[in-house]
Amino acid sequence: MVAAVAAGILVGLVAPDFAKELRPIGTGFVNLIKMMISPVIFCTIVLGVGSVRQAAKVGKVGGLALGYFLVMSTVALAIGLVVGNLIHPGSGLDLGASVAEAGQKAASGAVHESTADFLLGIIPTSLVSALTAGEVLQTLLVALLVGFAVQAMGTRGEPVLRAVGTIQRLVFKILTMIMWLAPIGAFGAMAAVVGATGVDALKSLAQIMFGFYATCFIFVFVVLGLLLRTVAGINLFALLRYLGREFLLILSTSSSESALPRLIAKMEHFGVSKPVVGITVPTGYSFNLDGTAIYLTMASLFVAQAMGDPLSVSEQISLLVFMIIASKGAAGITGAGLATLAGGLQSHRPELVDGVGLIVGIDRFMSEARALTNFAGNAVATVLIGTWTGEFDKDQARAVLSGESPFDETTMLDEHEDPAPVSPAVAVRV
Repeated sequence: MVAAVAAGILVGLVAPDFAKELRPIGTGFVNLIKMMISPVIFCTIVLGVGSVRQAAKVGKVGGLALGYFLVMSTVALAIGLVVGNLIHPGSGLDLGASVAEAGQKAASGAVHESTADFLLGIIPTSLVSALTAGEVLQTLLVALLVGFAVQAMGTRGEPVLRAVGTIQRLVFKILTMIMWLAPIGAFGAMAAVVGATGVDALKSLAQIMFGFYATCFIFVFVVLGLLLRTVAGINLFALLRYLGREFLLILSTSSSESALPRLIAKMEHFGVSKPVVGITVPTGYSFNLDGTAIYLTMASLFVAQAMGDPLSVSEQISLLVFMIIASKGAAGITGAGLATLAGGLQSHRPELVDGVGLIVGIDRFMSEARALTNFAGNAVATVLIGTWTGEFDKDQARAVLSGESPFDETTMLDEHEDPAPVSPAVAVRV
């Protein structure tokens, strides 16, 4: 991916006219991502709603966890919007005419809809048509209806959840195959953008990348750090040092899910009770995606600004609400974040979807910060939920952090080789 991005930049600078002709390569890759939007959203939302029933039935722990996840996801999304509006990373590029000419033509031919028409347009002609037509809001409505219906069925709905889980694995396998083409798509998109704008594109991409890193840093060390110190009396730096090996594992894979078994084992060793860990950690991997939330809003603003058509305040608020729902299940699998980003733009400003190609080249670098922030958020959440429910042994935590009770890697492998108290509905590969 790095070589492809570098090659695209080089071609764009050396042969700008030729580079512009490579735009269809990036467009083709974006179209493949767009193809997966509806199935990704449908599966993740159905399984997410199904998991709520199983998490909530344990009572206080599940309710606190779900409430905390919702609040923190909203805070992360809002922070992303605020920072995106402050730094304006895509301003000055004005790539709308060159990158998404087809999308703008389609948008110009559209008729302005009234509020009633918009609301009626959310209702599909059939359950299946929402998926086949690629209408994101229709897919979201159908997914919510199916999820709540399965939830109401109780245990009789388990076969449906298992079936949707199997379909989701198929969908993500296809998405993984598509992401094998990411270097080619990144090469074409980067070459075309640099060929059209020169070094301005590089400056804007660097601005959003470093702005995103800074935002994640502030969120983790200020927001999460203050919460952890105030509620549990634990120093964030000490906790992160305890989880150092897991952070290195995530850094090498760009997926927070790779460290899931180790996080479960280490949180139990840290002093959080097994029931709290067993509920909070797996559920958090679907519902507590702070890094992904920041990325989705900042990337959406960047694409809109770079296309010369910024989102209005009302559109940003509407997008935030959409992302609160759609972001549940947008981490862990490479490409799922891009699909959710494209889905958010498709539902609000279809003419901007082609602009997702602008961010493909740096998505790999941003995915590491996303995964690390998601992981830190879930580790902190586990300690906070344990503290609020009285299921956190602070003396054990102090012993662990002081080195008096070191974590036994061998024991972790023996006892947690299969961290499976997770239901199919909760263990979503997101």
